[in-house]
Amino acid sequence: MKTIITFSIIVCLLTCSLSSLAATTEYYKCVTDRGTVFSEYPCGNRATKHKIHVTDPDIKAPNNYVKELNELERQQIIRDLEAEIRSYKYRLDILSRDRDRAQYQQEQRLNKRLSDKKAKEINKDINKQLKAINKQYVRDVKNINKKIANLEKKLARYN
Repeated sequence: MKTIITFSIIVCLLTCSLSSLAATTEYYKCVTDRGTVFSEYPCGNRATKHKIHVTDPDIKAPNNYVKELNELERQQIIRDLEAEIRSYKYRLDILSRDRDRAQYQQEQRLNKRLSDKKAKEINKDINKQLKAINKQYVRDVKNINKKIANLEKKLARYN
């Protein structure tokens, strides 16, 4: 019974939107303890808004649809490249945080109360570890910056 009511509401909304020749019709979906309700108006605090896009079948495609498709493809490529650049920049931030965390952990080893001989050994080991951490960090940052530069070149070709 609920599905029949739900289906009839959707059909009604579609029919209303087609008869008024509106390009877009909005409706609200509410899930209540009595079932799912569709309405033209919000039916509660947790109502979700949805849109139905209606197209006129008599509309002709533009003559230069190839240009429009190429433009859409270009825009998609730009969005993808920008998203990839953001991803690599985020990776740089993560690398920086990981390096800082590793350096902090190495420095904490020095704060322990130790004999002078043991402290010198640990200090030497810490410096060795910090060099290795920084060396790896610089290598990773250089690789990611190269990738970002390549992506920005590709992006510049499309802008």
